[in-house]
Amino acid sequence: MEKSIDEIIQNATMAAAEYSQLNQEQTDKIVKSVFEAAFNKRVMLAKMAQTETNIGIWEHKVLKNVVASQLVYEDIKNLKTVGIISEDDESGIVEIAQPMGTILAIIPVTNPTSTVIFKILISLKSRNPIIICPSKKAINCCSEAARICYEAAIAAGAPEDCIQWLTSVTREQTQELMSHKGLSLILATGGSGLVKSAYSSGTPTIGVGAGNVPVFIEKSADVSFSVEQIVFSKTFDNGTICASEQAIVVEKEIAKEVIAEFKRCKAYFLSNEEIELLNKIAIDPKTHLMNAEIVGRPAYEIAQKAGINAPEGVSILMAPIKTVGNEFPLSSEILAPILAFYEVDNFEKAINMCIDLNYHGGIGHSASIFSNDDVKIKYFATHMNAGRICVNTPSSHGAVGGMFNKLSPSLTLGCGTGGKNITTDNISARHLLNIQRISRRRPNERFIRFDKSLYLDETLKAEDINSIYNNNF
Repeated sequence: MEKSIDEIIQNATMAAAEYSQLNQEQTDKIVKSVFEAAFNKRVMLAKMAQTETNIGIWEHKVLKNVVASQLVYEDIKNLKTVGIISEDDESGIVEIAQPMGTILAIIPVTNPTSTVIFKILISLKSRNPIIICPSKKAINCCSEAARICYEAAIAAGAPEDCIQWLTSVTREQTQELMSHKGLSLILATGGSGLVKSAYSSGTPTIGVGAGNVPVFIEKSADVSFSVEQIVFSKTFDNGTICASEQAIVVEKEIAKEVIAEFKRCKAYFLSNEEIELLNKIAIDPKTHLMNAEIVGRPAYEIAQKAGINAPEGVSILMAPIKTVGNEFPLSSEILAPILAFYEVDNFEKAINMCIDLNYHGGIGHSASIFSNDDVKIKYFATHMNAGRICVNTPSSHGAVGGMFNKLSPSLTLGCGTGGKNITTDNISARHLLNIQRISRRRPNERFIRFDKSLYLDETLKAEDINSIYNNNF
């Protein structure tokens, strides 16, 4: 029988009290045990996720589980999360890490088991009990991932109920959990509606945003390499990572070469008539959101569904279009092997097109550029409202981190205030700590203490104070 929300929160609260008494060594033992258990079941969980959701490619989900377990563990294993974590004799400031309390983890259908593993590891590392709230379409695989992690945690000395998970999910139940006064934080990864509900719950929330990722292939780029990396990334798990490429922007000077390379990689360029057919099944005309039925499905299957006669081995459906907006549905985020394709006259127009794409449902998330011109790379980066700028890197893997760069590997990518989030960081264990600060008395030579009446003199200017400071210190 399913426990009530109050029982779940009460159990988590008791676990939090016990967990807060563990030291760093005990905490790290638990985290290592959970990582090893999850890693050892990476293949089984990947197959289970693909079978249950009918989304993506199970072999690729294995790599997601590796990122969520091994790479995340390697990233956080040496992080201090208990007691004094820093001490500065000069400033007199000592920082002390404290757990936040019970965390609710919202899990998306696109990356179910990997997100469960990731959120459990970073929560346990920061000594926070966690409640897993899976997508309705991924309950079984999420429950199994949580169970594996929980048994490993208990065996390593973790408190009972440090990990709990829902085996049935309703909207009312989720809302009750999110707004419960005993909950400390929501880690919300999923659709925009659910993330918005989390922010509206009254509980502090770390959320994510949509990722309409523009990719600029600048004319100094190695075209063959660039296209191979994009195809590798966009076809990974059939495009289900929110940081996957969504639109290609190329300068006219290299457009023919880029098109030829995409065709060599089995991409299929759609005619205007075929674009109209794809529009009808890719994006909901009322909500302007992607159709869930094509998320994570192969390109050939999507083409058949749309009535498009694409070759059976097609890797990506390419849609050459002219502009951005709701009247051009394929300019929106679609988590499937579909790419908009823009040919522009020059560098300036390419930047403007990328900005338009960035602001069409992808603010704060990620952007990608292939270029060997450092000046143009930096110019591109400064004009994109994106938390992650992937350079000469597959965007899906690059934004997640840990594989092609030194970003913290994460399955929750902050989008900053542009994406209605609090941070642009790749979320990790350090974001799940409350930091206390001991501030011992120290003299501050910039504060003039010898004559407070000086500050009451309305004729005294800032340069006068500086002069007094320079003459006396």
